[in-house]
Amino acid sequence: MKVLVIGKGGREHALAWKLGQSPRVAQVFCAPGNAGTALDGVNVPIEPNDFERLIKWAKKEEIGLTVVGPEEPLALGIVDCFQKAGLRIFGPSKEAAQLEASKVFAKQLMRHADVPTAEFRVFDHPDPARHYIETREYPVVVKADGLAGGKGVIVCSTTEEALAAVDRIMVREEFGLPAGRQIVVEKRLEGQELSILALVSGRAILPLQATQDHKAALDNDAGPNTGGMGAYCPAPLATPELVGEIEQSILVPTVHALKRGRRPFRGVLYAGIIVTNQGPRVLEFNCRFGDPEIQPLLMRLRTDLVDLIEAVVDGKLDEFPESRLQWDPRPAVCVVMASQGYPGNYAKGKVISGLGEAANLSDVKVFHAGTKLENNLIVTDGGRVLGVTALHDTLAQAKERAYEAVSKISFQGAFYRKDIADKALHANS
Repeated sequence: MKVLVIGKGGREHALAWKLGQSPRVAQVFCAPGNAGTALDGVNVPIEPNDFERLIKWAKKEEIGLTVVGPEEPLALGIVDCFQKAGLRIFGPSKEAAQLEASKVFAKQLMRHADVPTAEFRVFDHPDPARHYIETREYPVVVKADGLAGGKGVIVCSTTEEALAAVDRIMVREEFGLPAGRQIVVEKRLEGQELSILALVSGRAILPLQATQDHKAALDNDAGPNTGGMGAYCPAPLATPELVGEIEQSILVPTVHALKRGRRPFRGVLYAGIIVTNQGPRVLEFNCRFGDPEIQPLLMRLRTDLVDLIEAVVDGKLDEFPESRLQWDPRPAVCVVMASQGYPGNYAKGKVISGLGEAANLSDVKVFHAGTKLENNLIVTDGGRVLGVTALHDTLAQAKERAYEAVSKISFQGAFYRKDIADKALHANS
């Protein structure tokens, strides 16, 4: 069959690459795609939120399955529109996608379902938010309610930083008016973060292997929050006991609460977890594959991704035994190469060289995120440009191989973290 992937980032390149490996897939299309998806499939010049054109095109091309990458079209109801048009599509409904589209909705659902998360308050005006922050004796995190491209969460160390965050979100509207109409102010938790992704269909939940993301822009978790600067899989922090606890205390009650609220979830549920001294707590939920977590995850997945996604779409995930989920035993590390200035303003159109040399290394895949083709050259077209991903026998070797590949690639203003996977390596040393 023909498969369509919607989006144009590193996640979508990883999905297109993996789906294309299925013997059941004749061709993979990506709308609108990037320079990498053009190498592993066929790009279609339609934007992710142009549902009408996407549906018309998918019908004309007889697309058998559509997989949605980014959160915005999900929040706007692309799944509902495709299903109404009789097309098979992977992802949650608009109602279920509120879990990611609204931080306020997610926190209130967790409160009602008794899911462990940081204590919080919701505000729709800056003055009471400021007063609340000034009366706290602990550091807080300030979150824009709506979607902000992974940048609407501001982790604060001081009262001044928290007050400035309120100003940025609610007064200056840096993340847009809808995103900043309400904010969540929550207690800042200490611990390591984990990304737990699970396939969900109705009541059936199938957790994938745990990954660890690096949100801060700079080494040692310094600098502003980004969409993610690198990831590794599996995460040694995620012991079978911890994953079992997360499934029982977080995934199960969340999925059941959505079902009770007549928002049954079908797709991939991503729980951003912080492992505190009191146990795992939810930082946020996403309703799609994580980027860059999906890059090392799919490098290791041996099961046909089409089989997994179809089990979700067709409501047959409960018939998919966990034993069918096969993984490469070797760990994978992904290092994101970003444009100078990211997550703030950055230049585009810088020529990228060395991609061929990096690709020639064994067990390396360079996933394109913010790239495009211009006059037969691959140039930068985003903040996060490439996700350089490597497999190897040990985590230390996978890290070394990923950075060896990174060293072969260059573009003006490129920067990347040099400590991806160090948390796990230091824990083991």
